[in-house]
Amino acid sequence: MLGALPTLSACSAPFRDVRLTLATGGTQGVYFALGTALAVEYQQRLDLLTPPVVRSTAGSVENLQLLATGAADVAFCQVDAAADQLQRIAPGDPRSPRALCRVYDEFVQVVVPAESPIRTLRDLRGRKVSIGARDSGVEFVARRLLQVAGISPETDLQTEYLSINESVNALREGSVDAFFWTGGLPTSGVTELAMEKPIRLLDLEPDDLLKDVRNAFPVYAPGTVPAAMYGLTTPIKTVLVRNFLLVPADMSADLAYALVETVFAAQERLARASPAALTIDLRAAIGTQPVALHAGAERYFREAKSN
Repeated sequence: MLGALPTLSACSAPFRDVRLTLATGGTQGVYFALGTALAVEYQQRLDLLTPPVVRSTAGSVENLQLLATGAADVAFCQVDAAADQLQRIAPGDPRSPRALCRVYDEFVQVVVPAESPIRTLRDLRGRKVSIGARDSGVEFVARRLLQVAGISPETDLQTEYLSINESVNALREGSVDAFFWTGGLPTSGVTELAMEKPIRLLDLEPDDLLKDVRNAFPVYAPGTVPAAMYGLTTPIKTVLVRNFLLVPADMSADLAYALVETVFAAQERLARASPAALTIDLRAAIGTQPVALHAGAERYFREAKSN
């Protein structure tokens, strides 16, 4: 994984021998699109001899596991999954991640065919539903929302554990009635599905469900999927999930600085890979609570603020 880092003053290309692995998500999701673009920028801007490895994963929970074991150096992760891990490990534990920055906010999207009678989460009872791949951030948030709605995935649903790619194909073929997805807007896989088959997203506001979710899990914020997104006819009320770039606590401060600096220097090119990158904001990027910023990232934001 990470190579030995000479000091900045000792070498004009201090990161040349560094090997990076980025843990992302499904290939039709925003994590993978941004991770692929970011890997190109890291190689060019850090003058890496070896191109970074972009690893497709189940998502946030698996990414945290990869980061903890040293199998990944940079990981995309939802705030809820990261906060849950922090609660389960002791302070100072080497598995405790550090944040480079907040990158963008994801929207919880519960997708059904446009003609479906399913209108609320409670209507999912008895249905065949994908709640995301196992060990994914999608599964993590889906279970929380279903819990608030009084639905058990084990007893009240015909539960499938499908990736975004598999979920899109399953709804297209009619082998599931609905699927959960947590991603930036738009998500390419959902966009492609909507071009082939009219779809809807479930609104979480009816029956005070959105309020109940936020009361139970304050880490989530309210959000609105705009009308016209995916061919929708009305705005959809849902919850937002902050997304971070995480790194190991023992990463070199100089490397962490260079990684977060690249995110902002390359923002326009990242936005070509996914419009979600347009929302990356220097002022909001430090909002990674409860995950502490890496010391190198802190130095970057301190210097950026003074310039």
